[in-house]
Amino acid sequence: MIAPKIMVVEDEEPLGVLLKYNLEAEGYQVEVVTRGDEAELRLRENQPDLLVLDWMVPAVSGIELCRRLRMRAETERLPIIMLTARGEESDRVRGLSTGADDYLVKPFSTPELIARVKALLRRAKPEVLSSVLKVGDIVLDRETHRVHRGESEIRLGPTEYRLLEFMMQNPGRVFSRGQLLDNVWGETIYIDERTVDVHVGRLRKAVNIGSLPDIIRTIRGAGYAIQEV
Repeated sequence: MIAPKIMVVEDEEPLGVLLKYNLEAEGYQVEVVTRGDEAELRLRENQPDLLVLDWMVPAVSGIELCRRLRMRAETERLPIIMLTARGEESDRVRGLSTGADDYLVKPFSTPELIARVKALLRRAKPEVLSSVLKVGDIVLDRETHRVHRGESEIRLGPTEYRLLEFMMQNPGRVFSRGQLLDNVWGETIYIDERTVDVHVGRLRKAVNIGSLPDIIRTIRGAGYAIQEV
């Protein structure tokens, strides 16, 4: 299973390290960013499954970043947990009315944060935790690593499997080659973007059995998407 991705926006280094360590121990992929403007840029490049956002970060405050994210179609439904030292009711109301899905006041317990992360992901993005993904007539079972289209089982290599799994978590969404490289191969691995085209071609050949319609869209100059047909 591709681990859910969490971005933590926190300028207190010890807390950022602590959150990264504990969230990774739960099986999540974690990126820590210390500035609001940097987080805004990274979110345009590669959107996580959930955002843990401190209210008071440099350059662009967490509350302002939350407001901007809710105004963009790509991030209007991104799950956001707001962290803050502000415990007054008026501040909590402001944070939630700006678009945060949940709110934790510092100091907080790490187990409580992890519990809230799991609960929010289950509610907002159940597909990233589900053991079975389904798009149209394609079913992917994460526990057995088996893929079926209709009654036919599809044999995939490990890379094509991860590629299909990732795209099925986000049906209809267009991913650039760079985004697919980061999420399927990993940001620390250098591979030419043309490699993506090769593996998408293999995946397309495997899943489009006989005269069945093509479920993978190629958007010229943008990337690829999987869709129901």
